Amino acid sequence: MTRLAVYKSLILISLLLLGCSDRSRQSAKDYSTWSSYAGSADSAQYSSLDEINRSNVKHLEIAWSYSTGDNNRYSFAPLVVDDLAFILAKNNSIVAIDATSGEEIWTHIPEGKDKALTNRGINYWESENRSDQRLFFASNHFLRAIDARTGKIISDFGDQGRVNLKEGLGRDPNSFSLVQSHSPGRVFENLLILGSATNEGYGSAPGDVRAYDVLTGEIVWTFHSIPHPGEDGYDTWPADAWQTVGGANVWSEFTVDTERAIVYLPVASAKYNFYGADRQGTNLYSNCLVALDARKGTRIWHFQFIHHDIWDYDPATAPKLLTINRNGKQVDVVAQATKQGFLYVFDRITGEPIWPIEERPVPQGTEMPRETLWPTQPFPTAPPPFARQSFTVDDLNPYISEEDRARFHEGIMNARNEGLFTPPGRINTIQMPGNNGGSNWGGGAVDPRNGSLFIVSKDHPAILKLVPDQEQFAPPPAEPELRAQYLYDVHCHNCHSTELQPNPLALSSLVGISNKINDAQLRNIITAGQGPMQGFPSLPEADVDLLVGYLKKPTPVSNSQRNALEPLGVTARFTSGFGLVRASNGLSPISPPWSTLTAYDLNQGIIKWQIPLGEVPHLAAKGIKNTGSPMPKVGPVVTAGGLLFAGTRDKKVRAFDLDSGNILWEREVSAALEGIPAVYEVAGRQYILFCASAQAGLTNASAETIEGQYVAFALP
Repeated sequence: MTRLAVYKSLILISLLLLGCSDRSRQSAKDYSTWSSYAGSADSAQYSSLDEINRSNVKHLEIAWSYSTGDNNRYSFAPLVVDDLAFILAKNNSIVAIDATSGEEIWTHIPEGKDKALTNRGINYWESENRSDQRLFFASNHFLRAIDARTGKIISDFGDQGRVNLKEGLGRDPNSFSLVQSHSPGRVFENLLILGSATNEGYGSAPGDVRAYDVLTGEIVWTFHSIPHPGEDGYDTWPADAWQTVGGANVWSEFTVDTERAIVYLPVASAKYNFYGADRQGTNLYSNCLVALDARKGTRIWHFQFIHHDIWDYDPATAPKLLTINRNGKQVDVVAQATKQGFLYVFDRITGEPIWPIEERPVPQGTEMPRETLWPTQPFPTAPPPFARQSFTVDDLNPYISEEDRARFHEGIMNARNEGLFTPPGRINTIQMPGNNGGSNWGGGAVDPRNGSLFIVSKDHPAILKLVPDQEQFAPPPAEPELRAQYLYDVHCHNCHSTELQPNPLALSSLVGISNKINDAQLRNIITAGQGPMQGFPSLPEADVDLLVGYLKKPTPVSNSQRNALEPLGVTARFTSGFGLVRASNGLSPISPPWSTLTAYDLNQGIIKWQIPLGEVPHLAAKGIKNTGSPMPKVGPVVTAGGLLFAGTRDKKVRAFDLDSGNILWEREVSAALEGIPAVYEVAGRQYILFCASAQAGLTNASAETIEGQYVAFALP
């Protein structure tokens, strides 16, 4: 063999080995630690630890617990580095505790009155020699860095330890009421890639994704999710949309393929969510999965799940990375679960669909002025959906009162209800899954060994109805009585019936709310939120007082008073009249199960099994089981021991068999569970750490006292 032939052979062998090396690195990735949100940069929610397994999980017991020290609701995903666990507790403070005993080591109290902190998780970074260890989080719209060993501010990061997230977006920072996301970003090398949670209304901030230098806090790159002039996708919006329209943001979770330096973005819908007259077109890159070069922020490929979204069907779950066997070949894929109940699967490098995706006609016809619907939407032919996608009178819940069934029956029969993608209008429109249904943040986990994917989802319908947007009037009225009505119209009627009166399909009436809870509790719910209701922390105290007074004694204003308000110099805008629907006992109007755990085999594109996730305690006490727990906000975790762990709002943690979905172990704790548990090992002992600090009650007005704890389980 000639020297040249040998040389060519060596090159070929090297390339083959490189391919094998890439594959083996992916499959042999270190999943034994939990120092990243969701366990690892690829959002696997998987642990390779197997001390706890099918044969011994029944012996799990509480190793330690730590009280949150307050009555706050937390949906936090703990991190564990070495023998320290980092949690959120003590009135939204970051607390470091001994991961083997729960002993408190240090507490960092964020500055600012509201302490509005990234409450679903935080980020950890360390230097190569581990001499520098940092925690990153956001509070009050500032990105902050503290020392992971001491909890003290790192003053040379940004300006005295903080970076203003409202700056660098190309618009007046003072015009944004909300930028900070509840979710953490994702660390890649020396970058912190960060999204945002723009508000849900008109005039919100643009959803630019930015990468910050972890040492200095400087912006390294920016991806414009609403393209600027000259950028790809600019022609899918009106010409000035990049200066006026907001949203198209990543408020949930990022995923990074660290070997290929690709970050995957599940980009949310543009704002306003349900009326798009000011943003005609398909609106790239809203409602897309976007693959970016993680070092440069440049787009590699994208796929849009919803064209011109008017349903708030943003992809909220982290993209999941797997390697599957497809037609005898190993293929690296990325899978995206969505609110509408679909699972889309793509080649991770090229973005090509693994199974065909068809553009199908969807319901048309709208009386909304200037609204232009998109005629088709993409439907994956496989795998099958994990959630129900229709809601009719035949699906009514048998466990609600006859009065509720009668009013829901009437409401459904009088609503527009043409299945998935029925456009909202001025009459009630059924949406199933609702915009708070399907799969949400933290809702997916993978077993990287065999191409299995697990999805937590909720089946919950919504009702949409568009009404004139009160925020288009300027200035907001100063007269207290008129201003109180204005505040209710702007902040409350989206989810509750107009002027507090019962409505056949409203989420819940607020009539008599002051007889159920006191003024202090009302103020706390308005500012901090409760259950599925978002809070309004930036609302001035005087306006909160006006709202409390209005809820105690509603004094609706006359039409002539409303007509006297001066409209803004814009065309009329519309907003949603209300959203989620519930019965008077807090249950969903649709029949159970209200939440499910679905196991997919993505080698074949099939569902292996699907089971209800959790129970409703008062129904279970009557022998009514297999209902699922309503409104779950929990993340499952998979372990090499053949187990899947998940907590639910029925105050129980459970271990499921990966192959069958059978429950192998369960334990009740002090409070409802939300967030993603952590799986870790210290000194050869494996632990599973849960955040049990959520509200178990089914109604927004519940005054339930939360006995919040972080609870770690281990074998004896």
